[in-house]
Amino acid sequence: MPSRLYSNSFSPSFSKQKIFFVFVVLISLPVFMFVFSLKYQRIDVHERTKPSWFKFIEQDFHSKRKIKIGLVNINQKFMYENVDAVRSRVHVVPIPFDRVDENLKWNEFFPEWINEEDKVNKPKCPNMPMPALENYKDLDVVVARVPCGEGSIEEKAIRDVFRLQVNLVVANLAVGAKWLKKIESDHGNIYVVFVGSCSPMVEIFRCDDLLMHQNDYWVYKPDLKRLKQKTLMPVGSCQISPGFAESGKETWRSYLPKSPEHNKSSVQVPKLAYVTVLHSSEEYVCGAIALAQSIFLSGKRIFEPIDLVLLADDSIGPESTRGLRAAGWKITRIQRIRSPFADENAYNCWNYSKLRIWQLTMYDKIIFIDSDFLVLKNIDGFFAYPQLSASPNENIIFNSGLTVVEPSQCMFEYMMNKTSKVKPYNGGDQGFVNEIFTWWHRLPSKLNYMKLFKEIGDNKHEIEHDVYTIHYLGLKPWMCYRDYDCNWNLQDHHIFASDSANEVWWQIYDTMSQHLQSHCAITKKSHERFVWNRKIAKNTSLPDGHWKIEVKDARKMKYLD
Repeated sequence: MPSRLYSNSFSPSFSKQKIFFVFVVLISLPVFMFVFSLKYQRIDVHERTKPSWFKFIEQDFHSKRKIKIGLVNINQKFMYENVDAVRSRVHVVPIPFDRVDENLKWNEFFPEWINEEDKVNKPKCPNMPMPALENYKDLDVVVARVPCGEGSIEEKAIRDVFRLQVNLVVANLAVGAKWLKKIESDHGNIYVVFVGSCSPMVEIFRCDDLLMHQNDYWVYKPDLKRLKQKTLMPVGSCQISPGFAESGKETWRSYLPKSPEHNKSSVQVPKLAYVTVLHSSEEYVCGAIALAQSIFLSGKRIFEPIDLVLLADDSIGPESTRGLRAAGWKITRIQRIRSPFADENAYNCWNYSKLRIWQLTMYDKIIFIDSDFLVLKNIDGFFAYPQLSASPNENIIFNSGLTVVEPSQCMFEYMMNKTSKVKPYNGGDQGFVNEIFTWWHRLPSKLNYMKLFKEIGDNKHEIEHDVYTIHYLGLKPWMCYRDYDCNWNLQDHHIFASDSANEVWWQIYDTMSQHLQSHCAITKKSHERFVWNRKIAKNTSLPDGHWKIEVKDARKMKYLD
């Protein structure tokens, strides 16, 4: 019986079923392996098709089921190439806004002249439409395409109104998302991504906040406190920059002086400095000493401490260096930088040396002042303004003699990369920085009061009484005798001549110690030039009659050289 049972369990029909089952398994296994590999291959392909910018930021949103992305000026092609690959991880929100009037030109946003004194009928800027920001307060990422204009890569759209609008729309969306969500950190958790062949505006989106630049993608995690301040600014220099005592207080709270109710840990004290540059010769050493003296005499400091920093190349010798230090300047040695588009012997041949002020990264903010200035009223409050703030010059151009700058090594490197590619209108530093910072903020003209008198019939050339500074254009006071402004000796220099401005400079000179005054002794070259020009003025009988004035300046008997 047992042997019978055993025999039945291995009947021929059962063996055939078993063999068939094994056969099916063996045949199916490769099929399963193939399907399994296809599944993972699809996952791998999916990862590879993710745009690089998304891979970069995705790690910061691992806890979110959906990343909310706002799209600005994005077309359908971009949607297909970028968003489709990540649709399972994102919630896409197109952000519509009315395009700025195509008939508006750049100079309407950056006019040469506005009435700065009228406090009732303040000048108005042209309309720059923005989206309804309150509808987009929960964005995680803003992705935008910057429009390109005509011209070379270096010139494309640098003064294109629509380009400015797109950059400001993105800035406002990023700032709005942070403040409406009441995020307290400076950066929050919001990214800005620009796509396309044209880069974002460096005036608005700082290279210090750039996390990734790969091909046509720029990924930023902006410092939202700084960015917010820029959104509070007028859309151009069509309005005077607002006083931050009136608006944006929370933006610059950390830049206010400490008060007794704040403990030291709750208030960040910024590092600030007044900066000037001397290069190529010692002609302006006396001017820099007078500038330092005028800053000290201009009134009690609003911020403490504020350094006085002077960048000097090797042309400034030991004796001049000692005098400058005695005047209050901290000296930093630099290698000068040639202006590639200036003539070999031009006055501005080495003026690109001023770009080194961006390398002063130990300071949060600086006010650069040329050494042919005097400061008559305290200007510390203007440290509160963002880069780049300046007073207007001509047309859409600002005057670079006094500027508010935020030092940055990457910004310095960015500009150095542009020096041989961007041709300035005047071959010098002012023309160059105007091509880099096309979006700038208007400071009062009286903050950079240029000694320039073009009004017909104005023969006295009196300076205004309430100016913050005087910018001594033309021949400098310390290069002339103190008896009168020697710009009167040259008819084509009359626009720079002012006895009242000259008198102010010599009043500052009289406050200096005898040791500092010694650095303002007249040179033999200056004396010979003065005598020659005075002789020409006498021979042509210039009607102002300054050539008749007896020269009593004691310095004419002792030359610096």
